[in-house]
Amino acid sequence: MSRLAIIGGDAAGMSAASQALRRDPDLDVVAFERTPYTSYSACGIPYWIGKDLSHERGSAPLIVRSPEKHRERGIDVRTRTEVIGIDLDSRRLTVKDLETQTESEEGFDELVIATGAVAKAPPVPGADTVEPSRTVDAAERFHAALERGGDSAVVIGAGYIGLEMAEALVKRGLTVSMLDIADQVMNVALDKDMAEHVLRGARDEGIHVHLSTPLESIEPGVVHAGGRAFPADHVVVATGVRPAVAIAIDAGLEVGELGGLLVDDHQRCRGADGVYAAGDCVESWHRLLERPINVQLGTHANKQGRIAGVNATGGDASFPGVIGTAVSRICSVEIARTGLTEKEVAELTDFDVVAVTAQSTTRAGYFPGTGPIWVKLVAERGTGRLLGGQIVGVEGAAKRADVLAVAIWTGMTVHELEMMDLGYAPPVSPVYDPLLVAASAAVRALDS
Repeated sequence: MSRLAIIGGDAAGMSAASQALRRDPDLDVVAFERTPYTSYSACGIPYWIGKDLSHERGSAPLIVRSPEKHRERGIDVRTRTEVIGIDLDSRRLTVKDLETQTESEEGFDELVIATGAVAKAPPVPGADTVEPSRTVDAAERFHAALERGGDSAVVIGAGYIGLEMAEALVKRGLTVSMLDIADQVMNVALDKDMAEHVLRGARDEGIHVHLSTPLESIEPGVVHAGGRAFPADHVVVATGVRPAVAIAIDAGLEVGELGGLLVDDHQRCRGADGVYAAGDCVESWHRLLERPINVQLGTHANKQGRIAGVNATGGDASFPGVIGTAVSRICSVEIARTGLTEKEVAELTDFDVVAVTAQSTTRAGYFPGTGPIWVKLVAERGTGRLLGGQIVGVEGAAKRADVLAVAIWTGMTVHELEMMDLGYAPPVSPVYDPLLVAASAAVRALDS
């Protein structure tokens, strides 16, 4: 009987395991996961911390499929077990039981590496004492600390996770200071003009945002940054992540410029037969930049895991790449982006572009519950090809980015977008959808 081993029991790993077993019910599938949980929603952790989700069943709402459910389906799941070595020549793994601290060896025929990403601690004293809440068990420990008391919190990093966690802590009644060395929130995701709307929403929610404030040290009860001392009964560090690839590098597998494992469109690791990788630990092909990038999103992890599972069992599936689509809701503001920002175009490409921003409303102006929405489009001069879109607005704004993602994915121009047959009804859109308003502005800019 052939054996497929999976390193990592979250989105990519368990998608690979499930897909492989579905294709070959006789396959021996074993999955190794460091934490007590499998198939969990890390994206839901801030909402669980902030009690948007019920706590009656503990952290259960975050668990999509438990180890027990996977075992019932025929997958040999080993939780609290860490793979500490890979021998590609002998096709063996060295694994460590984290409860007994004993080591053993496990053989494999095919291997899927889905080790995810790990947090990057800022290079300041005390930063390594703060545990990131990136896994369910870590979130449980942070929640327990919050329950024990404390009135103040400092969140370091004003990206997606930092803002979501800051909002969660404000909802719990804490005084929250947010610190970032950049001069804007969401420095990686949005252009500065669009980020200003997010900053306003965060401050309106009661988050004390301090930008251009470099972190100096973290000590018990206090964080020093920008020459000031911030009270901190609790600290959240959200300064980014990096691919977790140490054991893969030790095994001789190749990584790219951004630190992720190099894979082809079938998720095969370069130069290693029968070895696949998927999820946050790999580099994915960007369809606009035409180069690999490292993206940490559950959407891609699930797709890539499924593709790895198909190909590990003799199939022929491929991953078509990414364009950087992401969405969030922070405080009263919905945020979305897809394709390239104006800043990314300037820093990473030779594209000659125009960028326009249009303000509209999410519903008909006279309809109750309507509110502002800003849409920014980036289009290529000459061709008019849509290269990027950003959206910030009230409820009902963000998912419009999916239309922009389809347009970018298929190579549409803003001229075509301006004439798209989008739906209209007063409760959901003005007669001219905000995307059409922005596309019309882009066309005028291109023609001027």
